[in-house]
Amino acid sequence: MMRAISGKELDELVSGGKTVVCDFRADWCMPCRMLGQVLEELEGEFREKAEFVQVDIDENGDLAASLGIFSIPDVYIFSGGGVKTHSVGFLPEEEMRDFLSENL
Repeated sequence: MMRAISGKELDELVSGGKTVVCDFRADWCMPCRMLGQVLEELEGEFREKAEFVQVDIDENGDLAASLGIFSIPDVYIFSGGGVKTHSVGFLPEEEMRDFLSENL
């Protein structure tokens, strides 16, 4: 199960050099819920390569704004202390698997 964290916790993971897959989402967002299920399915497959977490944009609006997140879900991959890439919107399992395979 993906761990829900705060923006501060995300900053600590990223600045600590971890590779992180972060699902920026909100509880009221149906595509976010659907993508959350996909990511939970894929987490086990990619857990050796990255830590999977979720950040609620309603609780962490400043972080979302600083990253330019205007649409959700928005999955960010952080690597080497910064943003590597991101994917906006719902992706079915195979497409998300491809996205993660290409970027992790």
